[in-house]
Amino acid sequence: MKIRIGIGIGPRAHDDGTTFANVVDTCEKLGIDSLWLPDTITTDLPDPHVGMAYAAGRTARLKLGTGVSVLPGRNPVAVAKELATLAELAPGRILPAFGVQHARAFERPLFPIPGRRGAVFDEALTLVRRLLSETEVSFQGEYFGCEGITVRPQPERPLDIWLGGSGPAALSRIGRLADGWLAANVTAAEAASGRTAIEAAAREAGRAIDDDHYGLSLAVAFGDYPEALLRALRERAPETDPAALIPNGWEATRKLIRAFIDSGISKFVVRPATPPANWAAFMDEFTQELMPLES
Repeated sequence: MKIRIGIGIGPRAHDDGTTFANVVDTCEKLGIDSLWLPDTITTDLPDPHVGMAYAAGRTARLKLGTGVSVLPGRNPVAVAKELATLAELAPGRILPAFGVQHARAFERPLFPIPGRRGAVFDEALTLVRRLLSETEVSFQGEYFGCEGITVRPQPERPLDIWLGGSGPAALSRIGRLADGWLAANVTAAEAASGRTAIEAAAREAGRAIDDDHYGLSLAVAFGDYPEALLRALRERAPETDPAALIPNGWEATRKLIRAFIDSGISKFVVRPATPPANWAAFMDEFTQELMPLES
C-alpha cells in the first residue's frame, strides 16, 4: 500500500494572522501530499469547491480534497459540473469525498432535501458519477432527473469519489457506489471491521474497492482535550478511550497511524483538534514528524 498523509485545514486562531493562501503556499513549498477542506458555513474557511479551485490555481503538484463535502441539499448536476471543471483545471489533483450530512447539527436545516436523506444521497451520488463518466446521461429518479445531458469538460478518466461515514448503511453504500472510504472518529479495530464490511458489500454488488482507497481523517490534540471535544466523543462512543480516536502529540499520532496501517488504512488526513497557535509551525512539524511515514 502507498502510505500518503495530507493535512485537513481547520479554523485558524484569530491572532495567528495566517491566511488560506499562506496555508496553500506552504503545503506546496513543503511537498505535503494533499490539503483537505471541510464543508462548513459558519466558520472562516472557504467553501470546499471554491477553495479547491483557488488552491489549484496557486499550485502545481498539491492534491486537493474535500473532507467531506455534503451532497444532499446540493444539485447533483451542478456538483458534477464543478468537479468536472476542477478536474480540467488540475488534472489528477482533485479528490472529492462526500458525506450524508453536516457535522454541525445547526447547519443541517440550511440545506433542505426532498426526501429521506440516505435515499436522496444515493440517487444524487449515482447521478453525479454517471455525469462524470458518460458522454450523455438520461436519468429519472424519485428526486432528480435529466434527459440527454452531457457535462463538459468531460474528465479524461472518471474521478474517484470517496465517501465518509462508519455506520452499517454508510459502509454498505461505499461498497455499492463509491471508490473509497474516508473514515473519521473510529478506532483501528473499527477501521478494520469497516473495511471488511465495505469489501463484502462491494463483492455483493459485483464491484471492488482499490486496496489503496481506504482512508482516515484523524484529529490530533496537543495538550489537554477541550471539554467540548470530550463531550462529543463520549456521546459517540462512551466506552472508548479518547486517545484511541484522537492522539495527543506527534509521537502518539505516529503510533496510532501505524496501528491504522496494520488495519488496512493507507491514506490519512491529519487535522488539529483545536486551532494551532501558528499554522506555519504546525505544518513544519507535520513534515518532520509524519511525512517520513509515507511510502
